[in-house]
Amino acid sequence: MKRCDRSAPRDWVDNAVRLIDADSQRSADTHLLRYPLPPEWGVQLYLKDESTHPTGSLKHRLARSLFLYAICNGWVTEGTTVVEASSGSTAISEAYFAKMLGLDFVAVVPAKTSPEKLALIEAQGGRCHLVERAPDIYAEAARLAAETGGHYMDQFTNAERATDWRGNNNIAESIFQQMELETHPVPDWVVVGAGTGGTGATIGRYLRYKRHATRLAVVDPENSAFYGGYELGDLGFETGMPSRIEGIGRPRVEPSFVPTVVD
Repeated sequence: MKRCDRSAPRDWVDNAVRLIDADSQRSADTHLLRYPLPPEWGVQLYLKDESTHPTGSLKHRLARSLFLYAICNGWVTEGTTVVEASSGSTAISEAYFAKMLGLDFVAVVPAKTSPEKLALIEAQGGRCHLVERAPDIYAEAARLAAETGGHYMDQFTNAERATDWRGNNNIAESIFQQMELETHPVPDWVVVGAGTGGTGATIGRYLRYKRHATRLAVVDPENSAFYGGYELGDLGFETGMPSRIEGIGRPRVEPSFVPTVVD
């Protein structure tokens, strides 16, 4: 009988997961802020402030999930170079986690990315690789990962699958736990922007899983492909240009966008 055994020591993996979990334990959840509106409007508005994560990046929660997903799948291990295609925000947090784990990190970003974001990536120990055309970041990130023998994190594909939408400290679970003692604990609407599409997918799935009547709205800036793809029912829709708001919207409809959960 043939036997193929590829088992390897998991000491590094165990410690990496411990370090990421410990970082999460040290960080209090982000605030859900009540925004004052005129009482006669009859509307209560809450804002979820994800900027209070340790890196100040709105994608810190996503980066944590992506690293755990890649490590537990065996794609990232000791000495792996991590490569990501990003408009900047996710790369800031991924650089933070890579540094924590002693891994090299390369962010492939459009050349027009703001100098402030590039500086924040580098401050976390990452290296920035600039490309002239925003739509080229995906292929260039995959090429660099193959060239270095590293791992392309691919947030735009993996965002919706790396996050456990049923719980495990995802943003949807956090919002509804923080709303429990409010006058209206189940909101009529949750409104999110589309970066990877993963946040909308997580919240939309969670609403169904918990049987909430809340509806989900996804907003998209000009020149981004999500709205056109949703309106036309075409997941292959592309604009070929960056959106008007850096970090929100994409030149193509990303694989992590799940239109069937968007109202």
